Amino acid sequence: MNFASPAFDLRAYLLGPAGAPDGTVGPGRPGRWTVERDLLDRAAGTRGTFSGVVLFTPTPDAGLDLREEGTMRWPTFTGPATRDYMLRPSGRPDALDVFFPDGRPFHRMSFAPEANLDNHWCDPDTYRVAYTFEGPHRFSYSWDVAGPHKDLLLTSHLTRNGDS
Repeated sequence: MNFASPAFDLRAYLLGPAGAPDGTVGPGRPGRWTVERDLLDRAAGTRGTFSGVVLFTPTPDAGLDLREEGTMRWPTFTGPATRDYMLRPSGRPDALDVFFPDGRPFHRMSFAPEANLDNHWCDPDTYRVAYTFEGPHRFSYSWDVAGPHKDLLLTSHLTRNGDS
């Protein structure tokens, strides 16, 4: 379920309510989400999972830092995994531009029908992403990775933690 809404503020959605049951409030409070990811290597026929937490932390430039921490389970590895991205204003409130930690552009994040699909060329493979809004406390996205080196489908489901 995606929608066209110029009033939708993606940054505010990812941060969620400013208050918590413990009384903590403030604009610096990160949005907390749980993430469950299914990993499929179509070429090898192997499957794995990632389970963890995603924190969206406000930055002074009206963006967000994204930090993902959790446990990856793959046939050849089980253990901790992390990743970081920077989300920056895109010029429209319903979208954020995603960058790698070193500042290289990655893709655009949005639920708007005209902007919820994007891609990233990582020579020689192409990464295609699709974002889906599933309600006030849940969204998902899928990466379809194809090329001579990779043939993957990575599907992530995020649910807002009760305290964010």
